[in-house]
Amino acid sequence: MKILIADDHELFLKGLELILSDLDKDIKITLAHNYTEIFDILEQRHDFDLIVTDLAMSGVNWLNAIKHMHEKLPDTPIVILSAVFDKEIVQKTIDIGAAGYIPKTSSNAVIMSAVRLVLSGGAYIPPELLNNQISNQFPVLEQIGSEFENKDHKISLTPRQIDVLKLMAKGCSNKIIAHELGLTEGTVKLHVTAILKILNVYNRTGAVVEATKKGLISKNG
Repeated sequence: MKILIADDHELFLKGLELILSDLDKDIKITLAHNYTEIFDILEQRHDFDLIVTDLAMSGVNWLNAIKHMHEKLPDTPIVILSAVFDKEIVQKTIDIGAAGYIPKTSSNAVIMSAVRLVLSGGAYIPPELLNNQISNQFPVLEQIGSEFENKDHKISLTPRQIDVLKLMAKGCSNKIIAHELGLTEGTVKLHVTAILKILNVYNRTGAVVEATKKGLISKNG
């Protein structure tokens, strides 16, 4: 597994490198200290499985930076790890292709869980943004807010989640699912996250297996 992580604070960068090194025994982590270094690295390499980056760094406006990274590596999930915690900014990063937004105040365990969720094809949104008061203000969050709230009740997937599951069963990527269903890729990631939580599994394969066992989808997807 190859991960690019970026932060303009050396101490935090090294700490994050130490935390993420537990993800995989063969992990290879590349460090960057600003957006300029990220862009220089991406000009040379396109083999990263994940990018984890701070938001407020020098080099370029964060909005343009995230867009550029997503255009350079459209199939590589990008996770924002930032001290900035504003619901409008979180929404915007998801809209432009980020797969997760983790507050820097999060514990090591939360960071690891969030990263694993993203690597499984889901999206991580801070729980504080999934309550009704906040989610109703933003379309992407509103679409899944109630799904997270009901995750401990009787297993029930929405028709849209079933559509997503059927395409997951066929091996479709989030990008293909988004195209097939007329959704944004960010919304698909959020649906995948909700599906994993509702079915109490840790990856896409587990979701398909569990959904098939429970008769939510057929063996043929």
